[in-house]
Amino acid sequence: MSANGNTHGTATGFDVVIAGNGVLGLSLAWVLAQRGQRVAVLGLPHRPWAGSAAAGAMLGCFGEVTTSLLATEHGRAKLELGIHAKDLWPQWLAELEDGTEGADIKTAEGTTVVLNTIGTAEIDDANYNAIRAELARYDEPFEDVEPSDLDWVDAEPISRPLKAFHIPGEHAVDASALLERLESAAVRAGAVLVPEFAARVAYQGERVTGVVTASGRTIAADQVTLAAGARTQELLDSLPVGPRIPRLVSGYGVSALVKSVDGTTPDSVIRTPNRSFACGLHVVPRGDGHVYLGATNVISVEPRDTAEMRDLVFLLQCAHRQVRRSLWNSDVTKVQVGNRPVSMDGFPLLGEGGMQGLWIMTGTYRDGLHLSPLLARDFAARILGERPQADLDRFGPLRQPIRAGSRQEIVDLLIDHQMGIGYEQDWTIPVEWHQWIEMDLRPATLAWADELDPEFTPPAELLFASRFDPELVSLLRKYYATCRENS
Repeated sequence: MSANGNTHGTATGFDVVIAGNGVLGLSLAWVLAQRGQRVAVLGLPHRPWAGSAAAGAMLGCFGEVTTSLLATEHGRAKLELGIHAKDLWPQWLAELEDGTEGADIKTAEGTTVVLNTIGTAEIDDANYNAIRAELARYDEPFEDVEPSDLDWVDAEPISRPLKAFHIPGEHAVDASALLERLESAAVRAGAVLVPEFAARVAYQGERVTGVVTASGRTIAADQVTLAAGARTQELLDSLPVGPRIPRLVSGYGVSALVKSVDGTTPDSVIRTPNRSFACGLHVVPRGDGHVYLGATNVISVEPRDTAEMRDLVFLLQCAHRQVRRSLWNSDVTKVQVGNRPVSMDGFPLLGEGGMQGLWIMTGTYRDGLHLSPLLARDFAARILGERPQADLDRFGPLRQPIRAGSRQEIVDLLIDHQMGIGYEQDWTIPVEWHQWIEMDLRPATLAWADELDPEFTPPAELLFASRFDPELVSLLRKYYATCRENS
């Protein structure tokens, strides 16, 4: 083993090998190494296609609440995981900062949620009220804020905020600083970094035996954890159990770092409720007068590493119109692209992977970074044969598709968000045309869902994307056919 933690030779033995060096993989490696496990973490240092590196890194679970999330028991269970994780972050950050050196991790004090004139009642008003209702349900502190008292917000008049409230307990971190500290902490605890992609999982019979890297080197291990985000699908394809697990696609997103023209930043996260198939518009303070602007979300069969012009233009226009007009005169210092791992039923893939020694930790969509302290400790306990810390059984990877609603409910949600995209982009059409468009879209979308599959309906964003992507249609149909065979 070299001084920098890299391995050499044709085969190296470990207790656990983790495919993926994003926040989830490094967090698990840190916990396991502290427990005395011999751990290897695979991944290229610059983390191409990763979601972690491009994340706004909001430590929020209530800010992510939507009416559709609350509509099913699985959605509410996902919220409960987020609440549990939120309570772990203070100690998690304290331990990281005490044991490592580097830039400050935490960047924002609390989150301010705004309801503005750009949103629609069906989405923004409903989700804004749902967030407040869940905060009250769980006795989480929040306080109303007069829009005129939002010091850093200076939206254009037709995009002005109508209401706002502040959640003092939902902060944000700098994803780059977090990754740097996690990597340092994992290595100090004894983990080994292998700067290569995992190409496939090695196995004998029903047991995994390690991972084969892109260079052909075998990293032998008793346990293998797949935490490579959207790229995990390539590894699942190398396994006989792969077809029994909901396929992964990418929620490709564009974000930007902007240095404000006056050098100021807000103290808190400023965000809208989730809308337009994405995580809402959000501005997150970063150091040296920078703010993070995020983020778009487009379903893509393959992870992307470059930004489409339309996504970047849309993001920048939303930020300066809806949050602060002077951002228009500010410098864009970095454009970031990330890929969120999205399962074909929209829910996480967490737990044993159907072969001895195989663990799967992905499909977390927008929640992976926030859930990382909880999932790292829970998976470490499971791998070591201890009592789990969280109830993940409903999100076990080997499952039939989780139904997020009836076909009609999913189509209704899709139409609401599709119409919302038009309003957010300030479309100008005769007022009665809005109703006509919606009336025509609804039966057309229902007909498409019937054509796609007679029984299963994918989540709204996948159903929406499938109309324009024949490859996604093929993957969905193949997946649903396999589900029927295994039912």
